[in-house]
Amino acid sequence: METVGIRELKENLSRYMKRVKSGERIIVTDRKKEIAIILPLEKKAKEEKIYQLIQRGMACWSGGKPEGMSARIVSRGKSVSGAVIEDRR
Repeated sequence: METVGIRELKENLSRYMKRVKSGERIIVTDRKKEIAIILPLEKKAKEEKIYQLIQRGMACWSGGKPEGMSARIVSRGKSVSGAVIEDRR
């Protein structure tokens, strides 16, 4: 686990959050005294298995929607929110 001071953490928060998101744990210090640990939230079992497959190089994902998903349904007429607002009048 890496140790980082509060000032360094504040100045580079995005960088450290990316590292936590990728699975790292970071110890936060205040005047060289450990005060906290930042760690990623537990993932669901399926998500964790998929993440492990990606890390091993057995699967890959470049983002976006999976192939084969049905197209979005286009609705005609009023939107649901419009209908609700009209009904409240």
